[in-house]
Amino acid sequence: MKNIFLLFTTLLILAACGSTKKTVYFQGIDEADIAQVITEYEVRIMPNDNLHITVSTINPDAAEIFNNINLSRGGNVNTETLTVMGYLVDSEGFINFPVLGKIHLGGLTKTQAINYLTERISVYVEDPVVNIRFINYKVTILGEVKNPGTYTIKDEKVTLLEAIGMAGDLTIFGKRDNILITRETDGIKTAHRLDLTSPEIFSSDYYYLQQNDVVYVQPNKARAGSSAYNQNLSLGVSLLSIVVTIALFIAN
Repeated sequence: MKNIFLLFTTLLILAACGSTKKTVYFQGIDEADIAQVITEYEVRIMPNDNLHITVSTINPDAAEIFNNINLSRGGNVNTETLTVMGYLVDSEGFINFPVLGKIHLGGLTKTQAINYLTERISVYVEDPVVNIRFINYKVTILGEVKNPGTYTIKDEKVTLLEAIGMAGDLTIFGKRDNILITRETDGIKTAHRLDLTSPEIFSSDYYYLQQNDVVYVQPNKARAGSSAYNQNLSLGVSLLSIVVTIALFIAN
């Protein structure tokens, strides 16, 4: 009896260790060198981005022609207004901007685009100040997270960990070592998998998410097995109900 108890205890400990290794994030981070984390990441302008661009100068009247929305006169500005009045980047990376006409911003970082517009607008007004914001910067998180959905990113910079945090973290059934990220760059779709249990994610090119990235958390075997079991059980109950109904009909 004592031997059986010891064996049972040992199995429980081994099961607990195995479970922990699959659920704990950043294992071995104390020994890892994470100094190579990408900290200078800046989002690039891509097709279908919706940009809110404002130009201001010492003389507000001089800059008015460059602004779709006149903020200096206290207009009612909300998210819907900004979306409608924003500059939509076309499939080739161009926008139509007042006075300047069709200009190419695709592939530029926000800083590069601001510098480019400032130089072009300086021909018409003195010391312009250009500001650009992404109106539709969003990422989608699907699968085994507590709150799957599409999330709008206000500060235009989000890491994979922050995005998962917005979705309420992974459920206990999520595979932490197999996070799939799909991305489209210049019309080319790519897919990459990351392991949250490893500190190597901090040096990945996918650590910072880009706009319109999709994050998918795959269910583990326990969830998949449970789903199959529930479906089979439901099917079995339905078949049993049909058989009983037919039997009662024949008996009557």
